[in-house]
Amino acid sequence: MKRISFLLVTLALCAAPAVRAQDAATQERLDKLAGRIEDLTAAQEALKKQVSDLTKELGDVREQALKPSASYARPEDLNRLADKVAEVDRKRLDDADKIHTELLKLRKTLEMPIPPSKKSSVTAPKDTSATPVSNTPEKGFEYVVKSGDTLDAIAQAYKDKNIKVTVAQILKANPGLKPERLYVGKKIFIPAPQP
Repeated sequence: MKRISFLLVTLALCAAPAVRAQDAATQERLDKLAGRIEDLTAAQEALKKQVSDLTKELGDVREQALKPSASYARPEDLNRLADKVAEVDRKRLDDADKIHTELLKLRKTLEMPIPPSKKSSVTAPKDTSATPVSNTPEKGFEYVVKSGDTLDAIAQAYKDKNIKVTVAQILKANPGLKPERLYVGKKIFIPAPQP
């Protein structure tokens, strides 16, 4: 029995370092697990705080959404606006009636036959002494170009007044005149027909 006891004691003594080694590894694992649990607990607390802040912010947004803003219209304001719109519409209709009446008057005026006008003589002959242009005949007419005029149209207008003049004669009487550069207000000399 002594031998068995001795053997047991020896085994116990030899097993003690192995158990201690196992205890140290187990303790290290437990410490790691405890650290991870603490990290998870801290993360959970942070998430709870974040959720709490977001819940509070959402409540504030809902509260602000339910409050009416200061720029809403009161029924009195809407009634005043409706009255003004009705007044503008009434004025618009009155103006339309006035315009219609004026257009009818204008139509009657335009439908009336135009009385024959007296053929007035064309502009008085131009004094060539005041014109620094050479080679111009002494008799002729001064013409002021109007909107839409061309040399052909001007020559035709004088022909209609029994003054026979050609575009070539007008160009000859106005040296340097370019037919494509006529502008409103430009004065040109129209030569009188030669007998």
